[in-house]
Amino acid sequence: MSRFWTGQSSSSESGSSSDDSSVSDSSAEKNQGPNKRGWYDLSDSDDSSEEERVAKSAKERTFESLEASIAQIKNAMKIRDFVTIQASYQNLMQTVSSPKTKAIIAANGGIPRFFVKLLCNLQDYITERKKDKASFKKLSPSQGRALNRMGNNMRKENKPYEKLMKEYRENPDAVGDSDSDSDSDSEGSAKVSAKSSSSSSSSSSNSDSDSDDDSDSDKDSGSGSDSDSDSSKSSSSSSSSSDSDSASSKADDDDSEVDWDASSSSSSSDDDSDAPTGGVVLKGRARWLKRTPDTTKDSGKRKKKNVKEDEKVKVADEDEETSPKEDLKEKEEEWTAAVLNKKCMELVSSRGRRGTDTKAVLKKLENLSRLSEKFGPRIEVPILMHVITAQFDTIRTLDDFMETASWKTCMERLNRVADVLEDGDDDAKKYQLCTASAEDDDLMIGNVLAKKKDSKMKDAAGVGELGALEAVAADKQLVNPHTGEVETEDERAERLRVEKEANMTEEELRMIPVAGSLSLFVTRLDEEYFKGLKRISPHSIDYVHHLRHEGSLVDLITKIRQYFIRVDSEAEAAELSLLKLEHLYYCHDNIADQLNIIGKDTDSAQLMTDLCTFVYQHGTDRSKTRAMMCQIYHHALHDRFLEARDLLLMSHLQDNISNVGDVNTMILFNRMMVNLGLAAFRLGKIWDAHQCLSDICSGRVRELLAQGITTGRYAGDKSVEEEKAEKRRQIPYHLHINIDLLEACHLISAMLLEVPNMAAAAGRAGSRKSRIFSRQFRKHMESFNRQVFAGPPEQTRDYIMCASKALKNGDWKKCADFLAGLEVWQLLPGENESQKINEMLVEKVKVEGLRTYLFKYSSHYDSLSLGQLCGMFELSKNEVHSIVSKMMFNGDLLASWENETIVLKKIEPSTLQVLALQFAEKAANLVESNERLLDAKSGRHAFRDDGHWKGDQQRGYSQRRGGGHGSRSQGGRGGRGRGSRSGGRGHKGGNRRPRS
Repeated sequence: MSRFWTGQSSSSESGSSSDDSSVSDSSAEKNQGPNKRGWYDLSDSDDSSEEERVAKSAKERTFESLEASIAQIKNAMKIRDFVTIQASYQNLMQTVSSPKTKAIIAANGGIPRFFVKLLCNLQDYITERKKDKASFKKLSPSQGRALNRMGNNMRKENKPYEKLMKEYRENPDAVGDSDSDSDSDSEGSAKVSAKSSSSSSSSSSNSDSDSDDDSDSDKDSGSGSDSDSDSSKSSSSSSSSSDSDSASSKADDDDSEVDWDASSSSSSSDDDSDAPTGGVVLKGRARWLKRTPDTTKDSGKRKKKNVKEDEKVKVADEDEETSPKEDLKEKEEEWTAAVLNKKCMELVSSRGRRGTDTKAVLKKLENLSRLSEKFGPRIEVPILMHVITAQFDTIRTLDDFMETASWKTCMERLNRVADVLEDGDDDAKKYQLCTASAEDDDLMIGNVLAKKKDSKMKDAAGVGELGALEAVAADKQLVNPHTGEVETEDERAERLRVEKEANMTEEELRMIPVAGSLSLFVTRLDEEYFKGLKRISPHSIDYVHHLRHEGSLVDLITKIRQYFIRVDSEAEAAELSLLKLEHLYYCHDNIADQLNIIGKDTDSAQLMTDLCTFVYQHGTDRSKTRAMMCQIYHHALHDRFLEARDLLLMSHLQDNISNVGDVNTMILFNRMMVNLGLAAFRLGKIWDAHQCLSDICSGRVRELLAQGITTGRYAGDKSVEEEKAEKRRQIPYHLHINIDLLEACHLISAMLLEVPNMAAAAGRAGSRKSRIFSRQFRKHMESFNRQVFAGPPEQTRDYIMCASKALKNGDWKKCADFLAGLEVWQLLPGENESQKINEMLVEKVKVEGLRTYLFKYSSHYDSLSLGQLCGMFELSKNEVHSIVSKMMFNGDLLASWENETIVLKKIEPSTLQVLALQFAEKAANLVESNERLLDAKSGRHAFRDDGHWKGDQQRGYSQRRGGGHGSRSQGGRGGRGRGSRSGGRGHKGGNRRPRS
């Protein structure tokens, strides 16, 4: 009976030598351990070694954790994942800075060199990424924050290692890396040797078998132990060492009593290597003799074989790459229009499918469009439309934009379509586009053959009328019914296409069925143009190059607009007219000539009027509103303030803009109002300029004009989607209105209105309250006056505040010098605009300086000479006389004329009169608060008894009537209370009915 089945009970049959007993004793001891192997365990020594746990030292665990963090950082650097870099870097620094890790590193030679190398590479990488501003702007918010934080963290965390980093940078090719690698390699080899020794010891426990049984077990183990070369080498080395020991102790019994099971894996590999190479099965002593297998021949053969296979694969790949191109070049001249249509339909049908490469589809369609030029517009235009659609398909998300080169190519294709449609002098003979259908689309001709093929397949399956053999025979050949010759599917499709065109009338031949809308393509192209301008850096030359294409885009819009007007499609022509308006309204004539947007002999005002009139007649409500705003903007840009103001008042845009619901339209309205205010300021209409600019400039100007995004604590609670939507609404840089220029015009107009008003209020202390024109200006003025030390002005606001202070003191020359020194006047379009602005401001400052002087110092004079005022403010006598007379008429100045002398009248209220006025004002405020309280208590909440809202809030300032309403039929109480049912507010001082 074989000892394989008997286990340890048949140990006496192995002999009486001391060596055998020692082997059996050692195997018995091992069988009693936790890894006891029974007769059912047929696995080899490698499997048992993998199941054993490996004990690692603290040094190994520490260095493995460091290497794992470093590997994560390196992988994240390759893909530019700064969030992962930051997290892994923090984990790495926390591990290194822990006391336990410091002790282990100090005990093993200090900071490892691979750690210092990572710090240097990471520092260089972060510095390089932060310098690349273009790539930094494309990062997501989380990635950008992680990159900034990495720079700050590295400056803080790398301070203890600056010396080591400096040494590494001076000598990066030191031996530290190799040492660390060798240590790790030695440790790895130690682990392998430990595994191999354990496997040999475990395998030696099952070595009590005879030679026949050993040969059987070797065959079994060899058939299932196809492990890698490293494990086989380690096991063979361990087996050789054990064999040498056994040979030294048992020199007399080499042939019979050798521990062959200790090298089961190596013997199995030997058997595997011998059997296929030699092809001869060894017998007897030669089979069991130990020898070192010669694998050099086999490895050389394998290398040669692999090289030959690689060469074959390369040649096959080259053939696959070159053969389709060569075949296409050879056959492209033979392709017919039907073949092009068929291939185009195959490519179009793959659109939208999962896994489809849009770029590959686009490239193939471009090749088909090139081949279709020789077949005429009826074949070329539909394929071009599919190419344009495929080009738009490359834009996956809303935030993606089309590159300048791709955008230019798309515009050229649309230009080609427009040229085909406008080719010819006679409108009746020009081509027109129509919607493709299953009946009249040339691309659907291949469906006829598909239907016939389906019917033949049914016949072949026994479903149709014909038999299977007849159906297959009919499928093999196609016969031309006219000539009786055999033809292919492509030839039949081409013949059907030609026959169909021959049966068409001349009008049908001029109709080109296409898929898609030409107007929508132009609109999408316009959107991609503006998206490209938003994403490209405005300070780069790429922005200028992209901006130069605007003239070509306007020409394309003009061509296609003329086509839609010719085919009586007014709605689409109106939309294209609005697109053209939005490219023209912001351009001054000087800039439009430089950009070549409008012809040199074309009147821009008349062109704008014609386009707007067409939109007013055929456009939608949104189109009409935007066209009106564009026309008002253009009028204001060319200083036609009166025309712009009349259009604004007649259209009632201010009343209806809140009901539009379109954020982009509201942004355009804000830009229109700002430009209208700037036009009024340039013309010297200070009051109108202040009224137009006050609403916009009193809040967040950049957000209202879509020229920037508020960040930080002023941003409010905005979600990620809201921030993305706000970024998409931003306008391109060349459309921006300069914020400094806008602030200068607003503050100067507020200064010219508010400074005389403040001087008049100071001169009438104790009298009625003065009206406040600009609270924002007063806030800036108060903060400027509170400054302990006021240095020289630097910003635009500082210049205006210094000018306001000088004007308040009556020094108009100093005020004019401050205003004339502003650099923002150079930004105004037009010739000599800055000089005109300075002259206008000097005249306005003189007038307001005179008024401020009279308000502030009139109480110190009994009379003033007209000539003296003319000399002080460098004004003519007529101008001074007109200004002073107007102040007298309005009651601002209590004086009278006596020849050329102004006689001032000092009528100051007595103390009792001042107290009476104050008491009346406080009493009126008290009564008003009582009325509000009673209304809230009774539930009327500021409504009249008849349910209508207060007259002066619903209908504006209505006529004022004296008295109040005591009852519903008669007038009642007066004062500031409510009047009768038909009246407004009463006058002050009326008798009021007491409330119970």
